Amino acid sequence: MDPVLLARIQFAITVGFHFIFPAITIGLGLVVAVMETLRWRTGRELYDRMAVFWTKLFALTFAVGVATGIVMEFQFGTNWSRYSTFVGDIFGAPLAAEAILAFFLESSFLGILLFGRNRVGSTIRWLAAVMVAVGATLSAFWIIVANSWMQTPAGYEVINGRAVLTDFWAAVFNASTLPRYLHTVSAAWATGSFVVVGISAWYLLRGRHGGVALTSMKIGLAVAIVASALMFVTGDTHARQVAETQPAKFAAMQGLYATTDGASMVIFSLPPNEGGLGTAGPELVVTRLLSFLTWGSFDATVTGLSAFPRQEWPPVTATFLAYHNMVVLGTLMLLVMLGGAYLWWSGRLGRSRRWLWLAVIATPAPLIATQLGWATAEVGRQPWIVYGLMRTADATSPVVSAGEILASIIVFSLVYLLLGALWLFLLRREILTGPAPAPEGEELPFELPSPRMAPAGGLTDA
Repeated sequence: MDPVLLARIQFAITVGFHFIFPAITIGLGLVVAVMETLRWRTGRELYDRMAVFWTKLFALTFAVGVATGIVMEFQFGTNWSRYSTFVGDIFGAPLAAEAILAFFLESSFLGILLFGRNRVGSTIRWLAAVMVAVGATLSAFWIIVANSWMQTPAGYEVINGRAVLTDFWAAVFNASTLPRYLHTVSAAWATGSFVVVGISAWYLLRGRHGGVALTSMKIGLAVAIVASALMFVTGDTHARQVAETQPAKFAAMQGLYATTDGASMVIFSLPPNEGGLGTAGPELVVTRLLSFLTWGSFDATVTGLSAFPRQEWPPVTATFLAYHNMVVLGTLMLLVMLGGAYLWWSGRLGRSRRWLWLAVIATPAPLIATQLGWATAEVGRQPWIVYGLMRTADATSPVVSAGEILASIIVFSLVYLLLGALWLFLLRREILTGPAPAPEGEELPFELPSPRMAPAGGLTDA
């Protein structure tokens, strides 16, 4: 057994599982802040019940994210001691900033929303919701800073075999920080908003909680459309940055082996092989589009993998598949939400059972897309753990055996399986319970679907 491979597998499992929860809470935090803003500005009781319900789902997901995040960070000291020794002077600073400047901000104000909403004024409650959303996005910033430095290191000098921080701001705002941060946050906004739209659609299909469901859907849909569009804009910016700073990764993402003038954009293709011969099978491409999107000229040169030593190639097939499937899912997400926007514009949002079922089915799409994006970034960086400075094979802990890592993988997998099942059980219970019932006699702020489109008895907010 290879201890390096096992350490990478364990890190992939722990980080992949952890990333589910902040991706949801960053988006949910924004949606709750919008709901609390509407409640604060209008004083409507409907927004109050909406905010209370979605805050409960946020808190449940946040708690699991905290537990899994602790495990993730401890791995640096156990499985990756040589990496920690090499970059500890740099890598520890953003992780500390995340805990001090973001996590405590988010968790403290979340406590006000959960336990003090009836003990503070309306403005303080609104401010708490805004600060929770700010804390969640700020937390993502410092984590992205740490990871981006591994992708495009800056602001350092190597002294006595260690990377020493020489320019804090250059390290923080390295070449990939802002493009990756904006793309990640927009993906997280999409993830949380899709959860809101999907659960609301399920309520409408079941004929339950009509007022909260449709109004929540409108808010979630607005956020989802903006976030899905931003994913493409920020993704384009990020891809150009990768082409400039990590050309081998970019070539693997595109499945491009030979350096090409006027390179074509691959829309569909069989996975490229690892032997440097390209794909073997049908392809759907747009001629010269990759050169234009990357460098602004249809005749521009795009560097292929053949320009780099074979030992510096990332796993081509895995990187190619992760990237292209992420793009496919992002496109489908935007199309689904644009369909919802059309129904909203035409006054039929909540009436189309086909679209409601589509919204329910699409709920996990952005979550899957974010996992694929993470895989593209991390697998595409190989064989480097710090790009151009330190190889992954040189970063592990020499005193931790393969057997010990395998045993911990099994234990962590079982614990995470139990934790994931518990989260889904509690989430399901909260969803089935639903928001508080509407006051008697409240007028719903929308027209109910026609009886043929709803279960017997129509939609009721109960």
